[in-house]
Amino acid sequence: MRAYQNKRAEVKDKKDKKGKPVATGATSAAGSIRVIDSTPLRAIADAGLQSLCKEIGFEALRQILEQDVEALAGPKGKHNPERVASRHGMERTKVVCGGEKISIMKPRVRGDGHDLQLPSLAVFQNEDMLNRTILTQLLCGVSTRKYARTVDGGVEGRGCVSKSEVSRRYNAELEHLADEFLNRRLLDAYPAVMIDGMSVGSMMVITAMGITDQGEKKILGLRAGGTENSIAVKELLADLIARGLQADTPRLFALDGSKALAKAVNDTFGLMAQIQRCQVHKKRNVLAHLPLSEQENVGLAISRAYLEFDYEEAKRQLELLAGNLEYRYPDAAASLMEGLDETLTVHRLEIPALLRKTLANTNAMESANSVAASIVRRVKKWTTGGMILRHMAVAFCEAERGFRRIKGYRQIQFLIAALNRDTGGSFRDSFKEEPA
Repeated sequence: MRAYQNKRAEVKDKKDKKGKPVATGATSAAGSIRVIDSTPLRAIADAGLQSLCKEIGFEALRQILEQDVEALAGPKGKHNPERVASRHGMERTKVVCGGEKISIMKPRVRGDGHDLQLPSLAVFQNEDMLNRTILTQLLCGVSTRKYARTVDGGVEGRGCVSKSEVSRRYNAELEHLADEFLNRRLLDAYPAVMIDGMSVGSMMVITAMGITDQGEKKILGLRAGGTENSIAVKELLADLIARGLQADTPRLFALDGSKALAKAVNDTFGLMAQIQRCQVHKKRNVLAHLPLSEQENVGLAISRAYLEFDYEEAKRQLELLAGNLEYRYPDAAASLMEGLDETLTVHRLEIPALLRKTLANTNAMESANSVAASIVRRVKKWTTGGMILRHMAVAFCEAERGFRRIKGYRQIQFLIAALNRDTGGSFRDSFKEEPA
């Protein structure tokens, strides 16, 4: 005898002393479960709630399949001369349960000389959830060899937990998710974009991160090349434009200091682009030309200049510092003066201090790079550029889950006003696809 049975939901309005409705238990539109005898259920529950849920779930599946059989062949034991199908015993099949497949016995129904499909069985055999579970587990660092340990064991007839099967499904789901990520439309407004590169295997992955007018971060696209060359960056920017990024809108580009990045941005967006060279990279490059005894003092002088709100004052302090370094450390002075104006773009635009702290460098982009690198760290052999792009796309997709609004996002309207004033352009709040 079963310890539970399906029962039509009967919801009665119950109210407390104050006349407010109170919960009467878990119910649904289709029905609920009523416990007839809890003794066998308690025995199953000794192995844990998950075991109990599985046992009840399998019993519910058995009853659902039996309802499908009755719909096709009629009630069991009742003669029906008009039926077109008949029961034909039982056979084994597999259904998806969490991150694995489990073997069950299902009833067979035959009609017109062949087996008829049970409509509900296809729902329980859908492999989308299985593939997503495998992808999530492996992205979290689980190896293909140890994947079987992460799913509930002790079930006879388990499937899809072998190293080869997990690897095959992971690669298929990875390719599908990467394709969606790399081809998604860019419908939001992005007054600021950060571009940076990171080395992956023998390739350089160049990534663009957009900041919306609401301060939300989003990975716009990526390209793989041998170096941070302007050709690869132009291809990346052309792809962004093809997917919806407006080329005629004023925008601030925060770059890591590479001349190739700046050239590609200027060639693509022209006067609509305002280049902000990363102040962190600039400071690091200058200090690399100095002995350890001088690095602390010079570093503090550069930081004090960058903290100045006024553009002319910040520029004066940096030029004075370069003049002091010219005689003893000419390479450091030359590094400081190279692209000096572009390191002070946020000063020239008079961006408020809190937002300026975010946009004066590419730290937000480098943080995303760090998260993505930690996700793909288990990959030891990169065979092709396509493999690198697929893995990095999914890694950035996972990194996006942890994105938060940037500091100073409430001040973005000041950035938009400054960009419109400086470029003569007009920034629109959002871009939506026109209906076909």
